[in-house]
Amino acid sequence: MKNIFKNTTLILGLLFLAVSLSLTSCNRSDDEADDLPQEELSDVLLRVTDQANPNNHIVYDYQVNSTTNPNVKLIDGHTYDVEVIFKNGDEDATQEIIEAKDAHFLVYNFPNSDITLTRTDDFTRGDGNRVGLKTKWVVNTAVKNASASSQLVLTLFHEPVTVSEASAVSGNGVIYGTHTGGETDAQANYNIIN
Repeated sequence: MKNIFKNTTLILGLLFLAVSLSLTSCNRSDDEADDLPQEELSDVLLRVTDQANPNNHIVYDYQVNSTTNPNVKLIDGHTYDVEVIFKNGDEDATQEIIEAKDAHFLVYNFPNSDITLTRTDDFTRGDGNRVGLKTKWVVNTAVKNASASSQLVLTLFHEPVTVSEASAVSGNGVIYGTHTGGETDAQANYNIIN
């Protein structure tokens, strides 16, 4: 009889522990407002405005988990204002990123392009860095090598330990922004064409 009681107590204790662990491991953060997991994002939009024609905005829509990438047309020698918009269906999720700015950071990777990027957000994180939702692109050469693909790989990081707006040469292109730690909230790929 004592063995049955001990086994029942042990099983109930293990069941309680398993349920407790599963409930606490569902969130990456104690603040649910900071959570913006990739599975909740449906689209990452680039709103591109050529400074030579400021009344003409072109929106390039990367649909999460799509098998095709939008073609972003850039003209060598032109300067563009670019805004990133995150959507969850019809809902604009960008404001959530702004409200949790200290928990987010964008990294721009331009393989096979010579583009100078400057972050132009009208707000900064607590560490003085800009998230990168608004940027200015000076297009020196949109496609450096015609036999290779030119792209923008745009990654939104959640709760990075450290971030920097610094740039670094990577292969035949440049990466704008560095980070340590954190998780990927979203990654979007765009083809760069001219």
